[in-house]
Amino acid sequence: MSTEIALVNQFNAAGELTHLLTLEGLPKEQIVHILDTAQQFVSVTDPGREVKKVPLLRGKSVFNLFFENSTRTRTTFEIAAKRLSADVINLDIQTSSTAKGESLIDTIDNLIAMQADIFVVRHSVSRAPMEIAHHVPPYVHVINAGDGSHQHPTQGLLDMYTMRHFKQDFTKLKVAIIGDVVHSRVAKSNISALIALGCPDIRVIGPESLLPNDLNMMGVKVFHSMEEGLRGVDVVMTLRIQKERMEAGKVPEGAAFFKQFGLTPERLALAQPDAIVMHPGPMNRGVEIDSAVADGAQSVILKQVTFGIAVRMAVMSIVAAN
Repeated sequence: MSTEIALVNQFNAAGELTHLLTLEGLPKEQIVHILDTAQQFVSVTDPGREVKKVPLLRGKSVFNLFFENSTRTRTTFEIAAKRLSADVINLDIQTSSTAKGESLIDTIDNLIAMQADIFVVRHSVSRAPMEIAHHVPPYVHVINAGDGSHQHPTQGLLDMYTMRHFKQDFTKLKVAIIGDVVHSRVAKSNISALIALGCPDIRVIGPESLLPNDLNMMGVKVFHSMEEGLRGVDVVMTLRIQKERMEAGKVPEGAAFFKQFGLTPERLALAQPDAIVMHPGPMNRGVEIDSAVADGAQSVILKQVTFGIAVRMAVMSIVAAN
């Protein structure tokens, strides 16, 4: 399925966002609108707030369909939907009829018959959420919660929210993304969003085998040395090596990877003194990041998780309104 078809399918005839499938090609104005909406929801997620709900999705049913394992994404989507007052159904894929051979589309049709309003979909097959979005009727909305190594748009948006919160102006940022970029849907979504928001200096750092070969065409700077790539950056994002998506022995692992590309306090010192450290999770300490950095003063990793609730509230409220 082409990206062009997927992009058209995110919007209705009036140009309103009805699905969120990818950040590739999403206009700056739409990204900013989502981030601004999320900012309004941050107060709802404040731990000190007595009532943490708003009625925007009251009467709506949100179905979480996670065909891959997840902790942060699935849980924050569930929290976000409940804080919007939606009814939330978490489909247990392992005990559903998909385990008996039922097709993805037949599963979707049956859930639509149960009056589903929003599908939040994570799938190991790239563009599976696009296939669903092309199939559902106009009143049903689809949100991509990560598809293969393709895109993870809400993670990209919560990362943009985090960067904006701490650094404000994207047009002055230097951002470094480290590690397994070629298999990372998070990295692809982040790069798409950073380009749209006018970030002038996007860098990727890693071994050649873990970096896509088309990054230079996108204006992304490629480094194979941590010492060169980290110099002077404002944002440092490390990524997990996705062993489940690669052949064994293709890249250095464990201590060998950490020696070359692990984010240590010494390497972080090459960045700006006020640089922030990000990670989409799950983290492998001692592989892509040192615990002293992950738990250090410059880490905003747990803030990313908290902001994810507000961002996912924003996305669901926007698509459901169109």
